[in-house]
Amino acid sequence: MKIKTAFFCQNCGYESAKWTGKCPSCGQWNTFVEEKVQKDIPLRNTSWQPEKENGRSDNIVNLSEVSGIEEDRLLTPDAELNRVLGGGIVPGSLVLVGGEPGIGKSTLFLQNALQLKDITTLYISGEESAQQIKMRADRLQVKNDLFYLLTETSTQTIFQEIKKLRPQLVIVDSIQTLQSPFIESAPGSVSQIRETTAEMQRFAKESHTPVFLIGHITKDGAIAGPKILEHMVDTVLQFEGDQHYAYRILRTIKNRFGSTAELGIYEMTGAGLRQVTNPSEILISQREDQLSGVAIAATMEGMRPMLVEVQALVTQSVYGTPQRTVTGFDLRRLQLLLAVLEKRGGFHFGVKDVFLNIAGGIRVEDPSIDLAVLCALLSSYEDAAISSKICFAGEVGLSGEIRAVNRIEQRIAEAEKLGFEKIFISRYNKKGTDFSKFNIEVVPVGRVDEVYRSLF
Repeated sequence: MKIKTAFFCQNCGYESAKWTGKCPSCGQWNTFVEEKVQKDIPLRNTSWQPEKENGRSDNIVNLSEVSGIEEDRLLTPDAELNRVLGGGIVPGSLVLVGGEPGIGKSTLFLQNALQLKDITTLYISGEESAQQIKMRADRLQVKNDLFYLLTETSTQTIFQEIKKLRPQLVIVDSIQTLQSPFIESAPGSVSQIRETTAEMQRFAKESHTPVFLIGHITKDGAIAGPKILEHMVDTVLQFEGDQHYAYRILRTIKNRFGSTAELGIYEMTGAGLRQVTNPSEILISQREDQLSGVAIAATMEGMRPMLVEVQALVTQSVYGTPQRTVTGFDLRRLQLLLAVLEKRGGFHFGVKDVFLNIAGGIRVEDPSIDLAVLCALLSSYEDAAISSKICFAGEVGLSGEIRAVNRIEQRIAEAEKLGFEKIFISRYNKKGTDFSKFNIEVVPVGRVDEVYRSLF
């Protein structure tokens, strides 16, 4: 029997009949690997729906005949997970979760599955034994009589067990360990990942059972496997955090059922992951002394307002070429703000080393943090502290103007709740907004030099 083989790009999943040095799809070099792609096995006949009695095909339907009623979501006891998913688990959805080894992916979903007391859950593990999972469950100290384990990697065996149990939720840990008998190549290869995900997708859509796929990531931080894996699923979540910090962030990369700007924050403890309901308190360090180079930014992550601490250190360069080092912020954005200060404010940052850090180990991409970064830089440059009762919300333009940001009222309300006395915002945010209802002084500014004169 002749075995069919093909060459697959390990980066994007592009298929070719012969080996090629450069992938024509993603442009990467030396990424093609030969894989066996097809066994001589009869076609699959697995179906999750009862057969039609009249034999009529219902494949083609008119759009007007499709029911537009939104199905009830499955709410978990984890409010952070509900927020990230867009309001709960959607029946029939396929969710992919990626993250560093040891970050807590398995713990997070084992904990959530055990807390769903009225839901029949099947946890499929291809990496750990039942005894290992039992040890972790004992550490979490949560009991659930409807939680079932299956340590198996063959998809056909898995689906046979699913037909017997009929679970309401399926968790696969991890998708890279599954193997379909219809594909000859080894588990974790491009063709195996694509085939096993397609089988899980078919099961989820036909049975309306939500499926969570836990996935590995590469050394570059991307989810291991072809890029098509992320296109096939409904939602992609990234579980991230620094191993040296106790805090973890669950971030949405793609979501067909909600916003992609949401994030959930957890604290890793000995008894599992604890939800952080007020992230502003953990992202602002409690300090007694007034120190230079520190400014508080009022940012938004999805619908959630947060206050984060921006730390800057500006020192005289001694090596000739000034250093620019950032943690949790975009380096190119920092260079842009330094150029604005140099050109519009006359500050000589070109001969200074600049170090910038977002406290708490998180990464912020909201442009409204610009004003706080700029003020932290000026504070360190002048070695003059900014009051810990002042915060900032504004985007900085190339001409030195402070631009308006969205959801300004929510940012001001969060600052007021945490006891801040003054907030600097763009004067262009004043239009149509009544700030008199807040018990916090709102200072509208239009340009960088106005901010400098107000603070120093």
